[in-house]
Formats: sequence, structure tokens, C-alpha cells
Amino acid sequence: MLLKSLKVKDFRQFIGEQTVHFATDSEKNVTIIMGENGSGKTSLAQAFTWCLYANTDFEDKTLLCKATSQKMLPGDEATVRVTLVLVHNDKDYEVIREQRYYKDNKGTLKSNNVVFKIANKNADGQQEFVKPLETEFRMKEILPQELSRYFFFDGERIGNMSKEIRRGKSTEFANAVRSLLGLSAFSSSLGHLKGRGNTVISSYEGSYVAETDSKISRYTREIDEYREKIEKIDQRLEEIERQQVQAKEVCDDLSERIRKNADSEKLAREKDRLRKEREGLISAKASKASLMLKSFNSNAPSYFSKKLMKDALQKLSEAEKLDKGIPDIHARTIKHLIDREQCICGHSIKFGSPEYNELNKLLEYIPPQAIGNLIGQFVRDCEVRNKSIDTFFDDISDKYKFIREFDEKYAEIEENIKLVEKNLEGMEKVGELQAKLSRYEKELRDFKSENDSKNIQKGGYETSMKRAETERNELALNDANNKKIETYKAYAQYMYDVLSEQYKTEEANTRIKLEETINEIFKSIYNGGFSLAIDDKYNIQIMVDDYEGYTEDVETSTAQSISVIFAFIAGVIKMARESKNPENEMLVSEAYPLVMDAPLSAFDKTRIKTVCEVLPAVAEQVIIFIKDTDGELAETYMSDKLGKRYKFDKRSEFETYLV
Repeated sequence: MLLKSLKVKDFRQFIGEQTVHFATDSEKNVTIIMGENGSGKTSLAQAFTWCLYANTDFEDKTLLCKATSQKMLPGDEATVRVTLVLVHNDKDYEVIREQRYYKDNKGTLKSNNVVFKIANKNADGQQEFVKPLETEFRMKEILPQELSRYFFFDGERIGNMSKEIRRGKSTEFANAVRSLLGLSAFSSSLGHLKGRGNTVISSYEGSYVAETDSKISRYTREIDEYREKIEKIDQRLEEIERQQVQAKEVCDDLSERIRKNADSEKLAREKDRLRKEREGLISAKASKASLMLKSFNSNAPSYFSKKLMKDALQKLSEAEKLDKGIPDIHARTIKHLIDREQCICGHSIKFGSPEYNELNKLLEYIPPQAIGNLIGQFVRDCEVRNKSIDTFFDDISDKYKFIREFDEKYAEIEENIKLVEKNLEGMEKVGELQAKLSRYEKELRDFKSENDSKNIQKGGYETSMKRAETERNELALNDANNKKIETYKAYAQYMYDVLSEQYKTEEANTRIKLEETINEIFKSIYNGGFSLAIDDKYNIQIMVDDYEGYTEDVETSTAQSISVIFAFIAGVIKMARESKNPENEMLVSEAYPLVMDAPLSAFDKTRIKTVCEVLPAVAEQVIIFIKDTDGELAETYMSDKLGKRYKFDKRSEFETYLV
């Protein structure tokens, strides 16, 4: 998407009709609009979001220019209008939003409903308007509102975004990244095939012909009931996750406030140490138990049969049957010689003769009996099994000893934590914080318990649903129409499975590439020995480069935090721009402009320079609303990229012009 111009009419302090034309050249892609605080920077920046989504952050919701409204008499009318001209997918659009204001007989200013229109040029170059009922859908195609915050933002918002992405509130970020980098086609296809609500597979589920067998109808009802229960559990699990994030944020905040109290600093550190020791103990127990079970599952049969194998080998050695077989001779060969009454050497074999009797004895030791061969293989297997269990008892004993002592160690740590908490609660001021922290920590434990319980319950429903589906599928195969439905459903499920696997691969590769990209940008903005790591939920951690093995997230300054979100957004924009024509057509995405209000206020001059160098390089178009002092620096550092430059000419509090 490329922004060509913004036209405002009587919007806030912009009296009359005024137009800004943005730089659209690929080489000079920066537009700077400068002005002091209060001159109209934020108003013009929010004209974008009002035009596109009817949203503003103004406390005074009246948008009509006060200079214009003061001149109006009873019965007079005036219209606030914002028109944004843009290019999306190589098609020109005019997005228009307007609101009519009027003064009633008493001179009170009132307004009508907002009117929203979108026009585009058809194949003949003629302008045509999108049908009114389709405008909102078309706007979502151009730029969904939930994604707009990543391209239209101010300095304050970018600070909040940095906190959110560092504190695990990254659901929106994850969804935004997937959409911006072209992964939404996958998720939409998966949702269409199998998801919540009316999907391809669910439509087949409701298409069975039940007249031929009432059990099909009963199984279908059961499956629908299980599916509904599972969906409710999934919704609750999502809610629990959000509540956990909120409770964890409060806990982190309270813990930080407690640590900052000089009197409780030592106790807070001791509590943190004990909690980490407790978590390490839990993790070690789980690891030991897992290894013990793995060893037991692999070696216990051999260990417990060791005595039996020894006795068996003893008996076999006494039986002296190991070497009585004749290589490559089969029972069929012997029977053939007996039947024809003549050996291969020509000697006669008569019934009851010594030769006849010896050959019949030989049948006991050659295939298919193959006793000698089987015994030989058995001996070798016993030797292998005995060697593999030499350290089995000691290994199991060592791990079980740790597990047996776990409860005692865990109880001791818990008791020490309670003592620390009791001491903290007794302190002035900190006691209230600690009591509140204990309540929220209990909430977190309750959430975890409920989460575990819900997952167990969900597993039971899923098992019951699969069993009902299996029964129904078997019954459905007895009816031609239902068999056809089963076939269609199987095709849809196969498509879903293949697409899901491909999506996982593409999403993982995209996340790895994004991490590499934002680190490249972050280190050019902030060269302080840090790296960024992105997990599977798109939460970001700042890692210390110089300390090997240190994997904890570190606290950062305001400038570092804003550098993180700058790098994140710039990285997403860069990848979206680079993936406009990928080999995989399902990953096609659109490049978007970057519109920022006072983005450089938190940086020093060095950082401003690096930010100014990075943004025009990664974004297709950059539009900056900035105060004069920062604007002069930005102009200097972006001089070779500067395509358009405007300045606010403020005549009064109610009247500003763009120059």
C-alpha cells in the first residue's frame, strides 16, 4: 500500500480544505511534516485513523474546526471531510469519510451520522464507488484495523507496544505478523476446512442420511455435543491464558516494587533464589522420573528374566542338542529320500532298517523343527540382554533415591519461602505489597490447576468423540450416500492435514527469518551487546551477547525498549516488502507505509541518526510528524531520502495551515 495524498476539510484546527502530497518515489520515499507541540501534528496524524476506521484518541469528540463553527449561524451547515488517496495491489483508491455538522435554532452545534465511501478506478479508468454495504469489507482487504496500529502510531503508543511484546501480550503481534507476512492465507484455508463454526468438514458432519440407521443420528448428536464441550474448554483455556498473563504482569510489578524497597531487598533476593531452587528441584525430579521410566521400560523385562535365562541356558547345555542339526538340510529332503527308499549315494533305505530309523531321528533337529538353530539364536539373545542390564539396578537406585528425597527437600524450601514471606508481610508498606503478591501468586496457581484440569477433561472428550466417530464411520459405510459423505470428508481432512503441516513449516521458517531480520536492524539501532530472541508466540526477549549460558531476559531502558519495537516493526515491514512476489503464492503479502507521530523523542542524537538511516531503507514509504528540533536532525540524516517536506503554520489555537 502506498499513500499518495491526504486532504482534510475543516478537520480540527485545519480550516478550509488543505492537502498533503506524500513522497512516493522509491529513492526519495520520506515525507517530513514539522511543527511545535500544539501546532496540529497529532491532529493530522489521527486524520488517517479517522478516515480509515472512524477512530481518534481526542477527548473532545467534536471534529469540526472551531474557527469554522464560530462563524456558523443557526441553520448553517458545515462538513468535516478527510480523503486519503492510496494505491493497493496496483489499484488506485480514494477513501473518504465525512460528517455533517449543523446549528439548531438555539445555536447548539450538532452532528449527523458519519458517511464512509470508497472509490476506485475501473478498467476503463473511470471512478466508481464501492457499494455502501461493501465498504467495510473492502477496507479490511486494504488494511484491517487490527494491523493499522503497526503502521500508524505515535511515540507514546510505541512505548506501550514495547511493554506488551516484552510481557507476553503478543497474541495481537503474532496474528499481525502472520497476516503481514502472508501466512493468513494458510490460516484462512485451515479455518475454512476445519475450525470453529461452519466449515467444510462440519458441513459434511451434518449431511449424514440417518434414516437407514438410527445409530448414525445418535452418534452424530454425541459428536456434536463433545465438539461443543471441547470448544467451550478451548475458549476457557484461552481466557485462562489471558488471565495468567495479567496476573503474571501484576506479580512482576509487585515483585519489582518489593525489590526496590531497601529494607526488603535481601529477603526479596532470598525468596527469588528459593523459588528458582524450587523450580530447579521440580524440573530435576521430572527429568529423573522420565529417565528412570525410560530405563525401566527398556531394561526391566531383561533384568527380571535374567534368572530364567540363566536356568534355561543351563538346561540347554545339559540337553546337548545345540550341534545336532545339519546345515542346509530340510525335513522335506529327508522325507523325500525315505519315500523313494534310496539315499542320494544310491544306498537302499528299507522300512525298519537302521538307515530308516536314523533318518527319522534326524527329523527332530532340522527345519521346520530347527531346534538347534533356535537354541543358538536364543543363546545369543540372552548374551546381548545380559550385557545391556549390567548397570540397570544402580542406575534405577540412583534416580529413585533422588525422587524419594524430593518431598523432604521440597517441603524444606517451601517452609523457607513461607518464612521469608512472613517476614516481608511484617514490614511497613512492603507487607501490603507482599500480601497482594501472595494473592496473585495463588491466582496463578489456581489458573494452572484449572488449566491442567481442563486439559484432562478435554482429552477425555476427545477420546469419546473419536470413538463415536469411528462407530459412526463404520455404520456410514453400509449406506451409499453416507459412504460418499465419508469419502468427501476424508479428502477434506487429508487436505487439512497436509496444509497444516506445510503451515507449521512455513511459519517456523518465517519466525526464524524474522528473528534474523530484527536482530540485524536492532543492532544497527542499538549496538549495546544485546540480541533479540522470538519464541513461538512472538514474545521478544533481550539476551546478553557477552555472557555464554546466560539465557534470562534482561531489563532495558526506555530507549532500548523502543529500539526493540522499532526493530520488530521495521523487520516485519522489511520482510513484507521482500515477500511481495515469492515462489509460494500462498505467502504473497503487501508492503505498507510507516506513519509516525513524534517517534524520535526517546532517542539521543546518535540513535536518531541510526533510526533515520534504517527506516527509509526497510519501509516502502515513511511519513513522519515531528517537532522542529528533532525534525532538523531528521532532515539532516534523511536528506538523500527526503522527497516531501511540510511545516505547520499555526495562526491561532483554532487555525493552522500546511505549508
